[in-house]
Amino acid sequence: MKSTRKGLRDGELFKDNYERIKCKSCDQTLKKKNDPAEVFSVRTCPDCGAEWKELR
Repeated sequence: MKSTRKGLRDGELFKDNYERIKCKSCDQTLKKKNDPAEVFSVRTCPDCGAEWKELR
């Protein structure tokens, strides 16, 4: 699983005018799952199911 920063650099993700992170292939805003036991959150695309981790 890649990080959101790497996804932005590789062109898999982009930020819209309101700084929301979106999936490039689906053009959908990523959903966030926050597990309190982990150091990172998981960002998921609702359409294609791709996942990226985001450090807090």
